[in-house]
Amino acid sequence: MPNVEDVAEWLDAPDRRALISWRAVWCVMAHVAIVGGGPAGLSTALFAAKNGLETTVFDTDETAMHYAHLFNYPAVESIGGDEFVERARAQIEEYGAERREEEVTAIETNGSGFVVKTDDGGIAADYVVLASGQSRGLADGLGCDRNDDGTVRVDVNMRTGVDGVYAAGWVARKDKVQAAISVGDGAAAALDILSAEKGKPFHDFDTPESVE
Repeated sequence: MPNVEDVAEWLDAPDRRALISWRAVWCVMAHVAIVGGGPAGLSTALFAAKNGLETTVFDTDETAMHYAHLFNYPAVESIGGDEFVERARAQIEEYGAERREEEVTAIETNGSGFVVKTDDGGIAADYVVLASGQSRGLADGLGCDRNDDGTVRVDVNMRTGVDGVYAAGWVARKDKVQAAISVGDGAAAALDILSAEKGKPFHDFDTPESVE
């Protein structure tokens, strides 16, 4: 385990690349903070937690899924939005993700990482994934760029222009908002984070032999 001097070196890391290298040497898990508990946020949490990243979801239970019923989700003939959310929550918690029913009031940069603040305190995170639906104020506070339609600007991996900050789902889309699309956005964000941490492209691919 790292000693005090090592931790000090980590906190003084000049950039994210140096910080990732430090974590790799000391086998320290990166911490992913996800704002939002809808399909995009829960998908990010699933891929992150399943593959060994410390994962915290801030979920105020305001997802639009509570008003939905899905007949268009692949391999699922019919499922209510409430049931979808409850099953996804149970799935991420099974893999060790923490779900906190707290509203994020601010996100601040802290060296090469972030401090995610709520009225009950705050946590340090190495990555932030904004999956907050149509609420985009936190992105503005972090300095993320907006598109002309007001959405948060991202690339194909859901990366914003701020290093370590991702936006997935409705927050990055004006139209074409579907549960299946948001789940894909969240998966893309998590896989990009995992690829960065592992230093090479990462694919979460299981085989029939993986089933116990």
